[in-house]
Amino acid sequence: MRSSVLGKHSKPRKKTRTPLWATALLPVGVLAGAATAGAELSHPTAAPEPNNIAKGVTAVAAPALTPAVNAHPVAPAPAPAPAPVIRPASVTSGAVPVTNYDAYKKAAATIADTAPRCGIDWKVIAGIGKVESHHADQGNVNPDGVLRSAIFGPVLDGSLAGNEVISDTDGGELDSDATHDRAVGPMQFLPSTWKAYAADGNGDGKSDPQNIFDAALTTARYLCDGDLDLRNPASLTTAILRYNNSMEYVNNVLGFARSY
Repeated sequence: MRSSVLGKHSKPRKKTRTPLWATALLPVGVLAGAATAGAELSHPTAAPEPNNIAKGVTAVAAPALTPAVNAHPVAPAPAPAPAPVIRPASVTSGAVPVTNYDAYKKAAATIADTAPRCGIDWKVIAGIGKVESHHADQGNVNPDGVLRSAIFGPVLDGSLAGNEVISDTDGGELDSDATHDRAVGPMQFLPSTWKAYAADGNGDGKSDPQNIFDAALTTARYLCDGDLDLRNPASLTTAILRYNNSMEYVNNVLGFARSY
């Protein structure tokens, strides 16, 4: 009996073969791809360059950016200097105080707008201011025209020779005398006359006989009353006589007016 090299329970191995039908079931594309894969890897082809420009369109290069110029701001031209105020020699010399002059001049300008026929000259108003109060004690006024010291005339009770007796008309409101009247302010108005012609010469909303601007404009209104043309010498004399019925007074006022 021959001995065997195989184990007791071993069986001889059989060779296996791939059946033909298994190969036949693979897709044709897979087989073709497998067949050409090696060739493609061995000989790669260059990828086509992208072409993003549409057919018929010409490419234009973007313009280069110019850096902004940091210009220094130009300062505006200075405003022209205001024209110098030119005042007459009578003012620069001190004969007529500056604030008083401004009040007289402003009063005449206001009347030129509101009553152009009158034609009053500021010098006439100044002449009355000189005779009545020496220009409010030679310009003793604040810049707004208010007198630093109120001015009152003598009480008109007949005690002073040449003065008539005038009983109180304002209850002492303007002249601080409830028994008799007396003239008030730098232009020396009686209370009754002031109430009839009072004007606001400095635009503060009130009429004050102790304010040179108000008093000057009230004087101009009083002189121009009655549609007078004060460029006519006869009419000018009539107007001043209304203020004080004395030719000496008229001559004094006009004498000072001419000197200004």
